Amino acid sequence: MAKDDFVSDVNSVHQRLNDVLEPTPLQRNQYLSDLYNSNIWLKREDLSPVRSYKIRGAYSFILQALDENPDQKNFVCASAGNHAQGFAHACRNFKCKGVVFMPQTTPQQKVMKTSAFGAPHIEIRLVGDGFDAANKAALEHCEAVGGQMVPPFDHPRIMMGQATVAKEILEQFPEDETIDHIIMPVGGGGLSSGMTKYLQGVEKTCKFTFVEPDLAPSLHTSLSKKKRITLKEVDNFVDGAAVAQIGLSNFEQLQTFDVNEVRLAPTDRVCSTMVELLNIEGIVLEPAGALGH
Repeated sequence: MAKDDFVSDVNSVHQRLNDVLEPTPLQRNQYLSDLYNSNIWLKREDLSPVRSYKIRGAYSFILQALDENPDQKNFVCASAGNHAQGFAHACRNFKCKGVVFMPQTTPQQKVMKTSAFGAPHIEIRLVGDGFDAANKAALEHCEAVGGQMVPPFDHPRIMMGQATVAKEILEQFPEDETIDHIIMPVGGGGLSSGMTKYLQGVEKTCKFTFVEPDLAPSLHTSLSKKKRITLKEVDNFVDGAAVAQIGLSNFEQLQTFDVNEVRLAPTDRVCSTMVELLNIEGIVLEPAGALGH
């Protein structure tokens, strides 16, 4: 898809999302700005209905799928957390049936939140001890019932939804200031690929830095090897970004970046950032949300 077409599609998706989701605030953070002698702004996706940008991709995918086939009322996803919650929220909004496959190891709190966001339109099935087993079961279910799989990151429609974060940043940023540098977390690559493609499409020349967990460096490793690599093992502490292989459509966009533009965050630094932002700013971050800080 050409970048001009992508920009137009993202703008259209964002306009439609405004009917169901309020834009999240872009806030200048005085503490971080003073700490790093910079002008630092935070895009508060933790203030979305499901406390994550993942809701954007889920809505984007489902609303476009319904455009194509209004009779498709059976959607499926596999997720241990944020994508499942965004998916559930979207299924309830569109009043369509959704089946969520989650690993049996998923914390009960996430299972309960997913159920609450989607009730009464979703069903949760706990399968296996990790994402791969849940994903396999979800794909088999789709094939058996003719369901529509809603992937967490590896699809242009998901990228469009996540790219609406970039559109909002441009709309909310002060007109008399310039965006020099954007730092964003990377897991499967939906957010980073969508945002960079959109900003390049509107000819924004800011620098990008991508941050991954040092024990789940799927993008860093793939850029180093100049091809998509599947990691033999990942640590699941930063569960929102613990992905063994970056998405295909996402890597197609991100492969043009240099490996030096990827930073690897050690677990102890992620933990200290979470504590620091909570104690000083009162911001409650999950591990993946702390990566960009």
